[in-house]
Amino acid sequence: MAATPSNMMPLGTIAPTFSLLDTISGKKLSLSSLQGSKGTLVMFICNHCPYVIHIKDQLCAIARQYAEQGISTIAISANDVVNYPMDAPDKMQALMAEWGNPFAAYLFDQTQEVAKAYLAACTPDLYLFDKDLACVYHGRLDAATPKNNAPLTGEDLRNALDALLAGKPAIKDQVPSIGCNIKWKS
Repeated sequence: MAATPSNMMPLGTIAPTFSLLDTISGKKLSLSSLQGSKGTLVMFICNHCPYVIHIKDQLCAIARQYAEQGISTIAISANDVVNYPMDAPDKMQALMAEWGNPFAAYLFDQTQEVAKAYLAACTPDLYLFDKDLACVYHGRLDAATPKNNAPLTGEDLRNALDALLAGKPAIKDQVPSIGCNIKWKS
């Protein structure tokens, strides 16, 4: 489990558009169809990553809590499913059923072009966009990882979400997320 940091997307960057297979509904869904009225959280995750599994309860709780406040949470997996079959769409669908379908969608980026457009590097890689899809946060959930004893609170992401909803400027000190590298195709 090699720790890979996220590549920091510059604040103000407009979210790259996409249309990807939603493994829950079986339909292709676009960013514009999933966008939240007050903001959109895009997360690159995967089924098997120990970093994602470690924070899944907070990710699910945040998605549910902030959906009620106009924030849409979109999960995307871009891993190479030939070499990592546990991240295949049918397994993604089963995982979301197990987690109670907390996100607006769990999308499969088969070509990995969306992950590349976002400069995604690891799972989890978290991006928060305002109502106009400008990046206001790209950082970690909190300090907790499977390798430390830091409490799992979601504090960093929650602070960014609360600032967005309160109309405050983006938090200046953003700490990159860390996790398993995205499993790129060769």
